[in-house]
Amino acid sequence: MSVFAYLRVSTTRQDVDNQRHGILEYCNQRSLTNLQFVEDTAPGKKKWRERRLGQLLDEAQAGDVVVFSEISRIARSTLQVLEVLEHCTEKGVHAHITKQNMVFDGSIQSRVTATVLGMAAEIEREMISMRTKEALAARKKDGKILGGPTGPANQYKLDPKRKQIEDLLKKEVSIRQIAKIVECAPSTLADYIRRESLRFEK
Repeated sequence: MSVFAYLRVSTTRQDVDNQRHGILEYCNQRSLTNLQFVEDTAPGKKKWRERRLGQLLDEAQAGDVVVFSEISRIARSTLQVLEVLEHCTEKGVHAHITKQNMVFDGSIQSRVTATVLGMAAEIEREMISMRTKEALAARKKDGKILGGPTGPANQYKLDPKRKQIEDLLKKEVSIRQIAKIVECAPSTLADYIRRESLRFEK
């Protein structure tokens, strides 16, 4: 079992030292030894898969532990936090959050907490949807044309990830899992695979 302590580096060294101190104190109390500190310098607004955190969680094995100083150090949005916790659960990686004293290890308590976070994520999705509809309504009221150009697109947003998608399909990874990896909806991915006639044998 490996124990990783994730530190998101901010503008001040003092903040990083505070994260480190809190994690060390937490781990000492729970006999989590041989910590491997991982510092991430990417800004929090960047998606977690594009940060050092994404690489760390991809390399972690079942039974490993990843310790965060607080929820806000995982990501800035509830949706991304939930994605990280779901990713850990699927891989069997235990996530500890020191400030909130949370442990996500597959236990009933951790599943209940994850459910609550999931509800918060759903609320956030509804709020985003509502704000988007209000913004579109305001643009329409101002006489602005909504939507993009009509006709087939010359390039699709998944085109830059085509090689990665093809490689994952050859490994018989499911559409749902590939969609998580390339960060799109499973339906969007399925449409892209069908439109581009990519092989999928699973």
